Amino acid sequence: MAATTLIEDIRLTPRVPRSIRKTILSNGLTVLTESMPNLRSISMGAWIGSGSRDEAPEINGLSHFVEHMVFKGTTSRSARQIAREVDTIGGNLDAFTGKETVCFNIKVLDEHAAPALDVLSDLVLHPTFTPEDLDREKGVILEEIKIDEDNPDYLVNELFTQNFWKDDALGRPILGTKKTVSSFDQTTLFNFYRDRFTPKNIVFSAAGNLEHESFVAEVERRFGELEAGPSHTLARRDVPVSTPHITLKRKKALEQVQLCLGVPAPAVSHADRYGIYLLNSILGGGMSSRLFQTIREDQGLAYSIFSEMSPFRDTGSLCIYAGVAVDKTRQAIELTMHELRRLKQETVSIGELGRAKDQLKSNMVIGLESGSSRMANLARQQMYFGRFFGVEEITSEIESISPDDIQRLANELFRPEAMAIALLGNLSEMKIEREDLFC
Repeated sequence: MAATTLIEDIRLTPRVPRSIRKTILSNGLTVLTESMPNLRSISMGAWIGSGSRDEAPEINGLSHFVEHMVFKGTTSRSARQIAREVDTIGGNLDAFTGKETVCFNIKVLDEHAAPALDVLSDLVLHPTFTPEDLDREKGVILEEIKIDEDNPDYLVNELFTQNFWKDDALGRPILGTKKTVSSFDQTTLFNFYRDRFTPKNIVFSAAGNLEHESFVAEVERRFGELEAGPSHTLARRDVPVSTPHITLKRKKALEQVQLCLGVPAPAVSHADRYGIYLLNSILGGGMSSRLFQTIREDQGLAYSIFSEMSPFRDTGSLCIYAGVAVDKTRQAIELTMHELRRLKQETVSIGELGRAKDQLKSNMVIGLESGSSRMANLARQQMYFGRFFGVEEITSEIESISPDDIQRLANELFRPEAMAIALLGNLSEMKIEREDLFC
């Protein structure tokens, strides 16, 4: 009986609104927190508002290189000391570089928040970039590039992206190239670091068992020393224009043909973003999606086939990925075109759209169940929207999408003249013509 009462109490407990606070320090750095008293941990991250697409061609890969180099030592800690201190408090220290951001983050028990913040702020604020460390790390990253070049999934994505965003930084690899990485020196790193790691280009976010005012005071004690710098933000180039292309790269050593087919899509903050996410779910977002059911379950042509959105601050893409046998490649493309055509010509059923809505809402809610995901969510909403969206607001937007909206978006997105495709594998004499991409 006690167990039954407890279940009923939990079920009837109202949702607690998110406790999000924001403070802008005097030097312009933004601090965001979300208090989650039910947790025993704190996740915090320093987000730099630029990534690989904000690099000039000759320094392609420098954002990623700097991300690696800050871990090699500071003015007060060696790389080994950083590692030991983090391990001593049982922390998880990590970093990543994207097309538009670089993030340094750590997760620890709430009782270790102060030493964790001290280590994180030290490596962000006081890197040394010694020539000896720089030369060693060049070797590490050159090996990382080789690893990716041996990965067919990565290669087909790069093949597609570099030709789709042709002659634009968005199409260049995040890691850079062997030529650019080999050219980096200490002066280049420090100049880049001083230009990017400025208070107005940094968002510091944290989520977990914390109190906003005291946490902000600790952040200000460390980051307050960072000079405000110039008031202007990084210069942004014109919105890139996608290039419809058909690219075939023959690689005899591969057993499968890797396929990437995509179209341009709106920016991350576009008014139609929820409709496009629903369209993506219906098309290739899960095991019940049309592509998975048709190409894998009905025809057995692929082990993996899916579609995904890649939205950026001013543009985006929606791409379909698959790995198929050489002699099944053309059939897989034809079936994919058939599914795109169906979405353009026929309205989806209320039931199918409802399932996609439930899937999207579930993914969104489940994705916010950890302190780390809340910390990242705070930073991204600040950087792309300048405000925060509650679950109820997002759910309401999702529920407002109609079958007619999905059909309209399918017709706007899946235009044959805008479509691009990249194929990688033992293609023999295979040829793909523009008319093969009619949908």
